[in-house]
Amino acid sequence: MKKPWQIASFLFVLLSIFVLIHSLSYSYKDRLGPGPGFFPFWMSIISGLLSLGLFLQTTFAKSEQSEQAEKKSFFPNREGGIRIFMILAALGLVLVLLNPIGFRISLLLFLLFLPFALGVRNWLIIIIVAVAGSFGIFHAFYYWLKVPLPIGFFGI
Repeated sequence: MKKPWQIASFLFVLLSIFVLIHSLSYSYKDRLGPGPGFFPFWMSIISGLLSLGLFLQTTFAKSEQSEQAEKKSFFPNREGGIRIFMILAALGLVLVLLNPIGFRISLLLFLLFLPFALGVRNWLIIIIVAVAGSFGIFHAFYYWLKVPLPIGFFGI
């Protein structure tokens, strides 16, 4: 179980270095504040450090939990594989429905489905998070950050 974690964390370190190098080709600041290179620069630094920390922890830490984890498989069991497939299928459906029904409704449907796929059964919390998440994210990005998002044919 140790090898797959080492490989994955090392690949993320390499990906972070790649993104860091390419982020330097964009301006870090512009006249309004942070430029297009600001976000990828800091995200590559943060993800690179976290990935490096995970690599070092996986490589050098020896505990009872790591001994028990050695006995487990890296790949998901049947139930986990079905959940992964359901989430990927739901993401694909969101992608297809994004323009026709709009960002808010498609994200609402996804946020209603996602906790169910992950095994959460508290419907009150699911509905509150889905409504607040879909409409809240839309409001923040569309009105505050002025990011154009699909409205859909409902016009909501």
